[in-house]
Amino acid sequence: MSRAHNFCAGPAALPVPVLERARDEMLDWHGVGASIMEISHRSAEFVGVTERAEASLRRLMGISDDYAVLFLQGGASLQFASVPLNLAEAGDCVDQVVTGQWSKKAESEGRRFAQVNVAASSALDGFTTVPPQSEWQVNDDARYLHYCPNETIGGLAFHWVPNTKAPLVADMSSTILSAPIDVSQYGVIYAGAQKNIGPAGLAIVIVRKSLLGRARAETPAMLNWTVAAENDSMYNTPPSFAIYLAGLVFEWLEDLGGLTKMAEINSRKAGKLYDLIDASGFYANPVERQSRSLMNVPFTLADADLDKTFLVEAEAAQLLNLKGHRSVGGMRASIYNAVEESSVDALVAFMQDFEQRYG
Repeated sequence: MSRAHNFCAGPAALPVPVLERARDEMLDWHGVGASIMEISHRSAEFVGVTERAEASLRRLMGISDDYAVLFLQGGASLQFASVPLNLAEAGDCVDQVVTGQWSKKAESEGRRFAQVNVAASSALDGFTTVPPQSEWQVNDDARYLHYCPNETIGGLAFHWVPNTKAPLVADMSSTILSAPIDVSQYGVIYAGAQKNIGPAGLAIVIVRKSLLGRARAETPAMLNWTVAAENDSMYNTPPSFAIYLAGLVFEWLEDLGGLTKMAEINSRKAGKLYDLIDASGFYANPVERQSRSLMNVPFTLADADLDKTFLVEAEAAQLLNLKGHRSVGGMRASIYNAVEESSVDALVAFMQDFEQRYG
């Protein structure tokens, strides 16, 4: 079997050992005579799957008992509404930092439920810079500050954690588990699963327990974090297969050596691509160097008329999903945890050859 080099921004590549294990357990999970997708979420067997997944995630990220870990449905985008519903009343002010398309969407949704103060934005720079915190205009009465540490579409990343008086809320969909972080600096961390965790549809919410119980009265039960926490993420039938696969990914990361080891690999992968781009007069990356993403590497060709040719030849070379997002154009290589270094090497070799032939 030949697997292509998959640079999709999401749903993204999954680790081959995880896929192989899931394949082997598909028809008969641990001798129960049925697939993990076919057993009750209330059964002791599946409760054990969820408990092991949570314990593994807590070890990987150093999550203390001060935080609840929730396995929810709806992806990260549903949390754009859940955050204000759980942390603010209708007339309350909330701070939001806008550095790309996803934080912009979070801001737009937040305005439906609270008074949003845009503390900082890099829209005028085409979302290619991270505004220095010295320039932020925060509201002293804000219920929280929301930001996106890594913008998947634009390839813009924070390499520092904002210092705020209000609880810090982070959409970590495209960076979670890619490197160690200090969870204690955050009030809430949420992430869609389809980049570094598992299948699309699952969202993980890590919330400081002292922030639970603040949801406004009209918050739907399915969006209320307290309801989810009190029911061990099983208020309704959870996304059982996604949780199972996420647990396998967590185990894979632990076997690999944890997030410190993963960060070393990710830094090396991204470095190879950026080194090639920076040494070339043919390729370019629009993001300021100190704010470049290690997960999503956008790049343009000197002649945009060659874009189609690049993509056709790349696909023929089994380098898939390199087309940039429609809002920014160009190319984008998403090199999440499961994208092997050999795939990045193959892309670099292709880009060098393409430049020699067309540059």
